[in-house]
Amino acid sequence: MEMNAFQEKSARSAVYPKVLEGGIFYACMGLSGEVGELLNKVKKIARDGAQIDREGIKMELGDIMWYVAMVAKEAGIKLEDVADANIEKLEKRMKNNTIHGNGDYR
Repeated sequence: MEMNAFQEKSARSAVYPKVLEGGIFYACMGLSGEVGELLNKVKKIARDGAQIDREGIKMELGDIMWYVAMVAKEAGIKLEDVADANIEKLEKRMKNNTIHGNGDYR
């Protein structure tokens, strides 16, 4: 599915308070919670030697994608622009041999 189409279709189910900067706060908090749920699934692999729960991880990643799409929407950013900018940044770092290290602008 095309990313902008995903973002538009996802927004149809966005039922949350549109307060605090148009809902971006709520969307960011939801994103944080979903990342925590994913980490709990991965933690069980490390802690218990559990098998990878591919279906559960897929579902959590879908929830994370939904919230990423909503954060971008609330900020007035198209999801494809996020993806394009990320690839451009990574390609620049690969070209400049700065993929390792830290800092946003390397």
